[in-house]
Amino acid sequence: MHKTRLALLIMAAGALAACGESSTLQVSDGTGPSPKLPEPNKTLIPTVNIAPAIGWPEGAKPTAAAGTHVAAFAEGLDHPRWLYVLPNGDVLVAQTNAPPKPDDAKGIRGWVMEQVMGRAGAGVPSPNRITLLRDADHDGIAETRTVFLENLNSPFGMALVGNDLYVADSDKLLRFPYQPGETAIKEAGTKVVDLPGGSINHHWTKNVVASKDGSKLYVSVGSNSNVGENGLEAEQGRAAIWEVDRATGQHRIFASGLRNPNGMAWEPQSGKLWTAVNERDEIGSDLVPDYITSVKDGAFYGWPFSYYGQHVDVRVSPQNPDLVAKAIAPDYAVGPHTASLGLTFAEGSKLPAPFSNGAFIGQHGSWNRKPHSGYKVIFVPFEGGQPKGQPIDVLTGFLNSDEKAMGRPVGVVIDQQGDLLVADDVGNKVWRVSAAK
Repeated sequence: MHKTRLALLIMAAGALAACGESSTLQVSDGTGPSPKLPEPNKTLIPTVNIAPAIGWPEGAKPTAAAGTHVAAFAEGLDHPRWLYVLPNGDVLVAQTNAPPKPDDAKGIRGWVMEQVMGRAGAGVPSPNRITLLRDADHDGIAETRTVFLENLNSPFGMALVGNDLYVADSDKLLRFPYQPGETAIKEAGTKVVDLPGGSINHHWTKNVVASKDGSKLYVSVGSNSNVGENGLEAEQGRAAIWEVDRATGQHRIFASGLRNPNGMAWEPQSGKLWTAVNERDEIGSDLVPDYITSVKDGAFYGWPFSYYGQHVDVRVSPQNPDLVAKAIAPDYAVGPHTASLGLTFAEGSKLPAPFSNGAFIGQHGSWNRKPHSGYKVIFVPFEGGQPKGQPIDVLTGFLNSDEKAMGRPVGVVIDQQGDLLVADDVGNKVWRVSAAK
């Protein structure tokens, strides 16, 4: 069948499916420690509700919460997705997108998803580099920009331990020598460990954080499918967080059943590792809520066999009731299909109350929900090391009145000045949120 005709048929079917399936709950219903979980609503054609990526008009910017101010820290970047702050205050930004993965777009469904991601701003080639941004005069704008590392393979997470900089490529964890203050690294990286990649590599982003003593590295690895449709053998080592011994490269699965963990951070009061996880698609606009959770050593969080604890996903074959019985529910839901990626705690933040104790979350935004969800940065208050209360909007206004995406927030981090930096991979900017003067 000619692709033009196929596209028209798919668009027509998608329009019918969208008419027949939309949310019956509010995003807030799928938020908090005990989200509402309606019955699955699986349609013949998945709900496709894309916010086409258009970028920011001249002079436009997101809307900041009361008591805060937002401005561009850096502009004209090339698909900035993840951020890391070095001890001297320099900011590293991974300019990156998906690597080639030819077997992830096979068949009609794969081709449709490729078109969906393209319209949403995720179809551009990966720049494959990390850029250093320096704000030496502390005026809130990075006046120095240099290529820090290049010729990578869809880099994402970064972590510095001593003089060793670790970069999580889409298929391996690399180590580079770093000297404080340098603006570029020319030495070749050393492979620490291979990470699951290959010609599907469905959830390609890999993140890395170091333990407090620097002896261990924790690496997030997303699943190779939505719910195991590529075969469970393709999921070996995936949908998990790895613990890697920094000295030897030996690794083990620290926690599993996490469909697509991205952001990871240490909660400052409890000292526990937390992660932000994207849950599964295509069973309705109200399922399944994405979440943030503390990560328990050896725990299984359900994917692909169940969601939010022991709610069985009947689409998965073969079923595994024994493993479902071991599945634990996450700590806190952050709304269905919000694509919550970025996660950082408020430690070191100088933003005003109520943003002093809790977690900032970058929500990249939905494609499988009607109406849209996400497309903002939220703050989840914490008390005693646990979430307490409803989320608070930090940055909104990423969608215009026509429901087109001017920007999409991804990575979030607190900089050396105590401001919040937000990577915007559609707006090609890094935003800085500071206390209003």
